[in-house]
Order: sequence, then C-alpha cells, then structure tokens
Amino acid sequence: MGFDPDRLDARDPKAVASLAPLVGQLNALYMRLRREGVEHLRAVADEPVLFVGNHNNGITGPDVACTLGTLWDTFGAEHPVYALAHDYVMRQLQPIGRVIQPYGALRATPENALRALASGAKVLVYPGGDVEAFRHSRHRDAVTLGGRSGFVRVAQRAGVAIVPIVAQGAHRSAWIFHDGEGIVRALGLRRRARVARFPLALALPWGLAVGPWLPYLPLPFQVKLRVLAPIRVLPSDDPREVAGEVRARMQRALDEMRA
Repeated sequence: MGFDPDRLDARDPKAVASLAPLVGQLNALYMRLRREGVEHLRAVADEPVLFVGNHNNGITGPDVACTLGTLWDTFGAEHPVYALAHDYVMRQLQPIGRVIQPYGALRATPENALRALASGAKVLVYPGGDVEAFRHSRHRDAVTLGGRSGFVRVAQRAGVAIVPIVAQGAHRSAWIFHDGEGIVRALGLRRRARVARFPLALALPWGLAVGPWLPYLPLPFQVKLRVLAPIRVLPSDDPREVAGEVRARMQRALDEMRA
C-alpha cells in the first residue's frame, strides 16, 4: 500500500504508549522541562481543541517533543492528538513521514485539521511554520506567526477553542546564523519544496548544519513550556484580529518566561 500522509487512522496508540515514557525521560533529564498552566489542558480534556504553538529550530527542535510529551502525559496515549507536519516532509520525505505518522503526524492542511477536529481529536499546529522555526537566533525570543490567520478560520469552522502553548528556550538548541531566505529565492525552493527558509546553523554533531531537513542533536538548554487559557472564537470574529491577539498573548508569556 502506498503512503498516505492524510490518514487519521494511521495514528497508533500502542506506538504512542511505547514512546511516551522515553520522551518524558528525555524532556525531564536532558531538556530539564518546566511546565506551567497544565490545568488549562485539563479544562479542555473532554473536547476537541486546536493547540497553537511557537516553532523553534525545525525538524528536531525540542519544542515538539516537549509539547507532545506534555499532551500525551496529560491525556493518555488513547486520546487522539494529531500534530500537523510540513507538506514537504509528509509527501516528499516519505521515510520520515512513515516514521512519525503513527505518533499522530498529519500533513498540514486546513482540511486535515478540520477532519481531525470533527472526529473529536485534538490538533497541534505551528502557524509560523518554517519562517518561525528557522528565524535567526538573535530573534529567538520573538513569536513569529508570519501574519497567518488560517488557524483561526479552522477553529471558527470547527467550533473549537484555541489553546496557545508557548515554549521558551527551545530555539537555543542550535545557533542559526543565517535564515537562508536568499538561498530559497536562488534555488526556487518556495515553489519546489514549499519552504521559505533554508537555514545555516551551528549544531551537534555536524558542526555546520545546512538546510531545513538535516536532523541534529539539540543542545541541552532548559526548555520552559506554558499553556495559556483557552480562547473561544466566535464565527463573527475577524480572523486577523484574533490571530494578532493570540500572538500578543503568546509574546507576553514568552517575555515573562525569558525574564
């Protein structure tokens, strides 16, 4: 059977249950994860919800493991939680897609998010995508959603709450000294691979890490995670205004955690 990056039934609770303890140990011992606001997760335990995170350092950035580990620990392996993954990874880098799909990875499209929410699942999305994930390290304490508001439209259509989850410290897992926007233009990667950044970074174990798809070992800086209160969106709300408010709340939380 060919690989289908849009399958909801490919998520395997047994696979999640087997991986969750290891992720928990790595988060606690290596990333020294500190979590705040978990009570906001418990408040939405019985409903579908759209989690919105700030993205840091791409394919092996620790924010994803810290966030999913927290969600798995709170809701359990049986509770369906999906994470929207980049279209290029799920469709073109199929070996990676096959590995992460059983743990809830789903190709990042509004339609897939809506299908998952309609089934009663919870969905994690990073609206800033590669623009935020591969920002220069000097901007590591900035929430950058790229002016995107599609996630708000998804929440409105599905009738679900938005729950922001803010990670602080995860962008120190590698030192990005060039975001590669010019490289993307020169190579035509926006059209060919749907990426806006081609980062150059200093990272373990390579020394120099080139491009958005090279896995690396995150540096062991402490990561803090804060879950914010649910935001209920009305159908009549302006998506751009709501997106701006979500980003502002996330930025305030990030500033407080940094301080």
